[in-house]
Amino acid sequence: MAKLKRWARELLILLLIVVGVVLVMDWWRAPQAPPAFNQQMLQTLDGEPVSLAQLSEDKPLLVYFWASWCGVCRFTTPNVSRLAANGGNVLTVALRSGNDLQVEQWLAGKRLKLPVVNDERGELSSRWQIGVTPTFVVISQGKVVQSTTGWTSYWGMKLRLWWAGF
Repeated sequence: MAKLKRWARELLILLLIVVGVVLVMDWWRAPQAPPAFNQQMLQTLDGEPVSLAQLSEDKPLLVYFWASWCGVCRFTTPNVSRLAANGGNVLTVALRSGNDLQVEQWLAGKRLKLPVVNDERGELSSRWQIGVTPTFVVISQGKVVQSTTGWTSYWGMKLRLWWAGF
């Protein structure tokens, strides 16, 4: 019994260290919203003009910065697509992944349906100071409320959007 208690205590300490490191890394790599970002109009691959303020007005919006060349994005993008298909409020930004046709072909090849803003030259991502892909930013009522980088699960995304709704 003593061994089990010791293992449980050590596991708890390890878990706390991992959570601490993750939180510090998220804080350190957090994107910075550009001034008046919520007033900027963006255009999706479908040609639809969108505003982050309008999209986040009624319910929190997940803005997902990704790239076709990003290894981790290959695991997270299908989950973002699933979230969008299940009614999640999602907008994605393809960072330096080619022209509109190349991004559309990449998505079609992976059988993914997403609302995508193509950031072909990386200008939008640069204004947001995105240094890591994937990056997830949650916006509620036109304000950035949280962000994270790296791999995130489907349920992790849903939980972040749910939490931002409070």
